[in-house]
Amino acid sequence: MISVRDEMEMDKMDPAEEPPSLLWGLDPVFSAFAKLYVKDILEMAESRQVPGIYFYNLHPIFNVDVLGTVVSKRERNDFFCYGVDDGTGVINCLCWKMTCSRSKRSLLDLKLSSERLNTTAAELEKLKQIQYNHCHLDIGELLRVRGAVKTSRQQREITASTYYKVNDPMMAVQIEWMMEVPELYRQCYDKPFEVQPDASGEPAVSALSKAANIIKEFLIQKSVVRFRPYDVLDLLEPLVPRQPRTESADQKPMAGPSACQQLRQLQKEALKVLQDDGVVYCKFKTQDEVYHVTVQDKDLIIAIKDIIREDSKKEKYAEKGCHLLHILSAVRQRYSLSVSKEALELVLQSLECSSDIVSTCDNYYMMF
Repeated sequence: MISVRDEMEMDKMDPAEEPPSLLWGLDPVFSAFAKLYVKDILEMAESRQVPGIYFYNLHPIFNVDVLGTVVSKRERNDFFCYGVDDGTGVINCLCWKMTCSRSKRSLLDLKLSSERLNTTAAELEKLKQIQYNHCHLDIGELLRVRGAVKTSRQQREITASTYYKVNDPMMAVQIEWMMEVPELYRQCYDKPFEVQPDASGEPAVSALSKAANIIKEFLIQKSVVRFRPYDVLDLLEPLVPRQPRTESADQKPMAGPSACQQLRQLQKEALKVLQDDGVVYCKFKTQDEVYHVTVQDKDLIIAIKDIIREDSKKEKYAEKGCHLLHILSAVRQRYSLSVSKEALELVLQSLECSSDIVSTCDNYYMMF
């Protein structure tokens, strides 16, 4: 039986397939309200790097634009919850009343504060009625919603930043929508985003793998045991292009993150890659991050050897030895919660190569 937690984990993006967050801003879909079918919104995988970001065909998405028929309605003091059906599925849309109230007050204040407009009580009532009609919908009416995708109580929903009723007696808006959205899928959403090569002809995504390899080679060559992020920051400077200086005061600096910001972001992503691979880990989660090199951490190696030596003597593990997951659980209890499975596998491989331990069968280990 699959638990709710397992279902949520299944909806997460595979870390191996998820593009690094450093490159998300290069995808134009990331900055737009994606006009996706409700079925695809419900099935999108959530990012493991940044909760609240979802992926459709490797396009990072957090804002969507939906047009559909209201098939259910719940009203609370502060918001409406409309069930919107676009023909492919139904999704709940959380529409806050305060948005309407603010708009109403701003329009009314504009009318009342302007001395040039001769506002009558009848015109104010008409204005209120128009605003009410646009924000209060009944079942069967057409609603357009733009907002962020959220997962609440294990259900996907849209938190509206803008919503309004669409008056479409001739179905002109719906026909235009039905022609536009499939074209967007063909031209954009169904095509995986490809990073354009840089001036050297190499893909920009390779900068991240280069950064991770540079740090990894440095740690091996120098036999580094532990380090802080700023110790390896200078190594990555050649990978970040410097912004050209402006020749005159009239020229404005180029928009976007500075070279220093790009360098720190690249360093952060590279260290995360090394953590995911188990090459490094943080023994303690503190504000002053200290990274330990896994295969150079003698205390970790001793702790793993002691666990295998002691537990292999128990009757339960005497025949086959200790399983990988048992060793991992024991290491996290006795040494550090931050030790990952990948880090443990690297240490076990190193100990097996040095003949300190032996693998009796798949993922089972015991002392010689």
